[in-house]
Amino acid sequence: MRIVCAMSGGVDSSVAAALLVEAGHEVVGLTMRLYDASGHERQGRGGSCCSPAEIDQARDVCALLGIPHYTVDEQERFTAHVIDDFAREYARGRTPNPCVRCNEHVKFGPLVARARALGAEALATGHYARLEDGALLRAVDATKDQSYFLFAVPPALLSGVRFPLGTWHKDQVRAKARALGLPSADTPDSQELCFVGGRDHGEVVEARAAALGLGTADLAPGEVVDAEGRVLGAHGGIHRVTIGQRRGLRIPGTSPRYVLRVLPEQRQVVVGDAASLQTHALTLAEFRRLAPLGEREVVRAEVQIRHRGRPSAARVELAGDRATVVFDEPVQAAAPGQAAVVYAGERVLGGGWIAETAG
Repeated sequence: MRIVCAMSGGVDSSVAAALLVEAGHEVVGLTMRLYDASGHERQGRGGSCCSPAEIDQARDVCALLGIPHYTVDEQERFTAHVIDDFAREYARGRTPNPCVRCNEHVKFGPLVARARALGAEALATGHYARLEDGALLRAVDATKDQSYFLFAVPPALLSGVRFPLGTWHKDQVRAKARALGLPSADTPDSQELCFVGGRDHGEVVEARAAALGLGTADLAPGEVVDAEGRVLGAHGGIHRVTIGQRRGLRIPGTSPRYVLRVLPEQRQVVVGDAASLQTHALTLAEFRRLAPLGEREVVRAEVQIRHRGRPSAARVELAGDRATVVFDEPVQAAAPGQAAVVYAGERVLGGGWIAETAG
């Protein structure tokens, strides 16, 4: 069949395309230009996806595989749904997850539409995940599993997607790339947000402030206080901190203190010890179902609150587009704005965005 393969320029999407070619499919490589990298410190290969160098490398891989390659400009959509959401969330004292938003709004919908326009029967990507009988499952390589980032992709779109690397381990992927002589074989994995580059996230928020109507007050410095409200120091703006952060607080004292809460109306950051970071319950908003779940239902499941986090056993009560999660054992540093994904074993049942936490 004709398949469009999303090509980031990295080794994973390169091998995904190569496997499809080997299987006899008619493959078309498609790379998205998502942001202006001209002001970034890092524009070379490795550490960030979709930079100009990665786009060139995707083109080189397609040439070696003997397949056509096209670049599509999605900078406007990416800015609106990912960068601006990122900036607004931090300015509200929340911790965003731009990779989930990118998959939700930018990568899959537009690419599936373009694949169909090209007469393709499917879209393939280099994500480490599996689809079986309509169910989204974890990848075989648990250390690279990316199902966490995919919960917000509508099932209607996932039905037309292929994940060729779902049963592969990363070392196998690199070995395959070397055996094929792909120029991306030894490209380092992405380690940072693509549009942040060499900056910190606070700089990104400040750079978008005027366009988003954020004023001086939204990004103003404020007080760092303890749980009793005693002033311990000052912060450079709530958009520069996140739940669980320890470094950069510059608070006098010998005992470690972590960000426990961010209070946007008071422009305050509340800090405390590591034990105070524990959370027993979450309220999730914008809950998306990827499995047959009722509008109102209570399930036993495992809930994962960060990409590298361990799933934790919990009781999940669904009510429309919201869910309440009560953990069997407390979890550490749950941050409003982050994604919480619900699993039954390897299967993704759904997920939502952390709206509130309870100690």
